Amino acid sequence: MKTKLLKRIATFALATATTFASAASLEITGNDTMRFDKAELETNAGQETTVTFKNVGSLPKAAMGHNFVVLKPGTDLAGFGNAAIAAAGNEYIPTEEPFASQVVAYTKVLGPGESETINFTITEPGKYPFICSFPGHWAIMQGVLHVK
Repeated sequence: MKTKLLKRIATFALATATTFASAASLEITGNDTMRFDKAELETNAGQETTVTFKNVGSLPKAAMGHNFVVLKPGTDLAGFGNAAIAAAGNEYIPTEEPFASQVVAYTKVLGPGESETINFTITEPGKYPFICSFPGHWAIMQGVLHVK
């Protein structure tokens, strides 16, 4: 009985260590030319993912604020971007359907020199678009999070 308990504890410890070791840590920046420094990011389905986003620009937040928004595959980016304009009080994240349920994770809108770290886990493989939803930015500031 004691051996079975020790085996269970060892199995749990190994599984826990593997989970922590496999967490993805990603970094991405946005700048005053409305560009992310990366157009593609990668993680694995079921993997805890940490993204640190930093606004490396110098223009004021009111004119050139940026956020990082991960959306579900197939999201209508133009529709989402247009709906985001009306969501200034919610970090430019729509609260109305059909777009509210398309958001996987997001940062707040950041001014120059600010950064934020978010954590999330995506369980289904696919191509998840990411954008900046500050008004008008989505058309240029976008990329894909590949979930394998």
